[in-house]
Amino acid sequence: MADLPGLPDPEMGEPFLLTPGPLTTSLTVKQAMLRDWGSWDVDFRAMTSALRGRLLTLLGAGADAFECVPIQGSGTFAVEAMLGSLIPRDGKVLVLANGAYGLRSAETLRYLNRDHIVLDKGDYLPPRGTEVAELLAGDPDITHVVAIHCETSSGILNPISEISDAVYAAGRKLLIDSMSAFGAIDVSPDTIRFEALVSSANKCIEGVPGFGFVLVRRTELEACKGNSHSLSLDVHAQWATMEKTGQWRFTPPTHVVAAFLEALRTHHDEGGVAGRGARYEANRDALIAGMRKLGFETLLEDRWLSPIIVTFFCPEDPNFAFDRFYDLMKNEGFIIYPGKLTVVDSFRVGCIGQVDVDVMHRVVSAAARALITMNVSSAAPPAAALQERARLAA
Repeated sequence: MADLPGLPDPEMGEPFLLTPGPLTTSLTVKQAMLRDWGSWDVDFRAMTSALRGRLLTLLGAGADAFECVPIQGSGTFAVEAMLGSLIPRDGKVLVLANGAYGLRSAETLRYLNRDHIVLDKGDYLPPRGTEVAELLAGDPDITHVVAIHCETSSGILNPISEISDAVYAAGRKLLIDSMSAFGAIDVSPDTIRFEALVSSANKCIEGVPGFGFVLVRRTELEACKGNSHSLSLDVHAQWATMEKTGQWRFTPPTHVVAAFLEALRTHHDEGGVAGRGARYEANRDALIAGMRKLGFETLLEDRWLSPIIVTFFCPEDPNFAFDRFYDLMKNEGFIIYPGKLTVVDSFRVGCIGQVDVDVMHRVVSAAARALITMNVSSAAPPAAALQERARLAA
């Protein structure tokens, strides 16, 4: 078992959260929330400064051109803040969608009254650089491209590098929703060009929910004053206040910040992005190998599988019912996720959080027992689902 600081104890009623976040956190992260902090106090202002600086360090080479702006709320708050602040009101956006979160960005842009078009690739495939280049060549009015780094509704790890190359070859700007990838998958701006990305406290850095953050190129930030539609989601105003006073404009999630600083410490101790990503990859490989031995099959071809979350087809066997499967897994201490696809029945198992390969082996064993209890003779998916996957991958 990996040396993880405080795995949960299912016998004490705390299950493993095998989800895309919130996720299982360490005991030390939980303990960091046991003290109250004054949001105006010099000690908490120092915590905010440390948070911002350490996230920029985590961004890697090229981070000296960026600023970190934390935003209260869930990750979706931070995404909306980025879109509403950095895209001019007369801009036009190409949204790259292959799941629920790309489509959510498009829905956000509708609310913001920003002109946009959508490249929708469905559930199985990523947007490719050649497609992006073709769309940009055909529409000179497009100013920005929005891409999802890891689309957790399916588990696809999108090819951000080739997307970035296409965007900047066409002279446009890239905004990245790296909600479920930042901290485990390298996205250093010296190798992948972008103007801003967003992520959240409760994803790969393994903190708890309460704020997201925008890592934004300083030149873009300085130029975006007045773009925002919103008082509370104005990235420029939040940054300007933090630069002037060291404080958040409105009540910050103080306990969440304290927990996040502890999560950043353990992230560093594990080896940073490379170390965290390696553990998640090992978790994914152990999970997929075990589930395939039981007869389950992944939604995606191997080349697109992320180390964040894996989507499995539901078995065709008429005795299989996801709700019953979910309850049986929960009874053994594992919270899994329902599918979020429109075409086929599926479920998802996360590989992130305070879990290791040993936990994944236990997940597979619990799934095997659940199939027996449900009298499911085969975990194989419908043949039509596999045929569709193969057709689209061809």
